[in-house]
Amino acid sequence: MPVRRAAALTLSLSAAAALTAVSASPSNAASAAATPPAAAGAVASSSRLAGTAAPSNAAAASSGGRAAGLELRLPAPSGPYAVGRDVLHLTDTARTDPWVPSAGARRLMVSVYYPARTAGDGTPAPYMTVEEARLLLKAQGQDKLLAPEVLAGARTNARSGARPAGGRHPLVLVSPGFSLNRATLTVLSEDLASRGYVVALVDHAYESFGTTFPDGRTLTCVACETVEGEPTDAAEKELLARAATGRAADLSFVLDALTGHRPVWKRSGMIDTRRIGAAGHSLGGNAAASLMAGDRRVRAGVDMDGTFFAPVPDSGLGGRPFMMLGTAAGHSPGSEDATWARDWARLDGWKRWLTVKDTGHFSFIDIPVLGEQLGVTDPGAPLPGSRSAKITTSYVGAFFDRHLRGKAQPLLDGPSPANPEVTFQNP
Repeated sequence: MPVRRAAALTLSLSAAAALTAVSASPSNAASAAATPPAAAGAVASSSRLAGTAAPSNAAAASSGGRAAGLELRLPAPSGPYAVGRDVLHLTDTARTDPWVPSAGARRLMVSVYYPARTAGDGTPAPYMTVEEARLLLKAQGQDKLLAPEVLAGARTNARSGARPAGGRHPLVLVSPGFSLNRATLTVLSEDLASRGYVVALVDHAYESFGTTFPDGRTLTCVACETVEGEPTDAAEKELLARAATGRAADLSFVLDALTGHRPVWKRSGMIDTRRIGAAGHSLGGNAAASLMAGDRRVRAGVDMDGTFFAPVPDSGLGGRPFMMLGTAAGHSPGSEDATWARDWARLDGWKRWLTVKDTGHFSFIDIPVLGEQLGVTDPGAPLPGSRSAKITTSYVGAFFDRHLRGKAQPLLDGPSPANPEVTFQNP
């Protein structure tokens, strides 16, 4: 039940699908078709696996198939602030790593994005390390298509060491999808920071294809192999539920580290500790709900297309607001993932269930944005990456503006002619 392979096949940069008949591999297409739904559930539903796409001939032909001459660029954020970024390495000495106990204490990498004064201050923040890019591309079987230096060198908007804007700002904790590193949520993180939020974007050790730590080691996805090795679907789901609650513990620890009596971040005075939210993609979205269930400091949360392997408690989330944002194919009422209908009924505060048509599981992260620049098409998720990113940042930003800033947000009141792809579900 290849969870690692399922993740590789679902990424929009993948050339695994023979659906487009462009440089597609029959063996890869067979793997996609044979992936059981439960395996895909770790990162995507089985219907999403059929939506992977091949690159265009132009992108594939560049530099002998490695597109070395391209320059990828993240879209400009929508808010009025410039964006700064610091990177923290945190160690929770009270907890042993759940995937590799012999490694000792639980380790995390955290990119902290924050509103900055001027756009030209500081130095450009790198997207990811070359080794992280290499491992991500290798996991997809795309290391021959795109040079890792091209992916790693994608131009971000954040500046390392930029001077912070004045005042105190809400904090949003963000967790990526299972098998993906934190860089894949850079677009959302930068956009929130530009709107006046501090964003703590977290990498969870041994839960991504590759996360580089300050000692130079790049830790790989032991968690993927562990989940894949479970003998039954039920055992896989139970382990993923434990992974979600483990991430919730990670996020609580990050919150302690940023806002406690001895904060580890030199700019911690920027954080308004009364206004804290959480968001995540896929398993990270489940973690956001689990965090709220166990940590009353977190006032609002967003799940982007994540199955609730760890369920929302029967008692709800203490009346706190929560938004579910997902694909129309995979997360409309009556779709294969029944956990959304189950937990929708348990949410006991302000809530929204939004679905976006023509999207896939990864439409809510950076991958389609970069894929669009490479000329990649995805017949299973035809909404352009630039458009899906705009929808994601607009609705997630509006949610936190409403619930952490107290600003009215008509965008969240109902369907909008400007966003015909978005449906407000109310089962």
